Amino acid sequence: MTQVSIDSLIQGAISGDYIVSFPTDTVPALAARPDRAELIFAAKQRSQDKPLILMAASPQALWPYVQGSPAELTLWQQVAQSYWPGALTLVLPASPLVPPAMNAIDRTTIGVRVPNFPLALKILEQTGPLATTSANLSGQAPRSSVAEIEAQFPEVLTLVAAELTTATTASSLPSTVAKWTGGDWEILRQGAIELKC
Repeated sequence: MTQVSIDSLIQGAISGDYIVSFPTDTVPALAARPDRAELIFAAKQRSQDKPLILMAASPQALWPYVQGSPAELTLWQQVAQSYWPGALTLVLPASPLVPPAMNAIDRTTIGVRVPNFPLALKILEQTGPLATTSANLSGQAPRSSVAEIEAQFPEVLTLVAAELTTATTASSLPSTVAKWTGGDWEILRQGAIELKC
């Protein structure tokens, strides 16, 4: 059993030695330091062609990981201002700062998101951006409770019950995933948010 305090969970993530799990505005996340993303692929038994999402507490923390023209950056920032924090993942051209393990097959893009969940934001403010994905073995349904996550991932750090607020606004729907194609958005997965641009 690996239930820990929020401070221990944050330190575990920062150390790079642990995968951690915390609730978000959609499904609970598995998260690790971006340069240790391979830990998540191994734990989930996930194919390398399914990239992870870079999640952070603010858009400003994510912009260094993407690259585009000044006009594109302005547009992306406008979309972020409209929908973040929230259940929208933007797949954008990746900058050289993105660790190779985040998206081993296609190094050209990175999915980025700011969740609309106070506890997740509190953690991400202290850890910095983290590589994230849903808490489940690849191909299975997302796990929704700490008990389910612990049963499937006994080595992952989860929060003790006292740290988990009862006033959650989590949705069982995953985030909407929208990919920038160079001139428009392609919806890769329709989730909780309908993108209107």
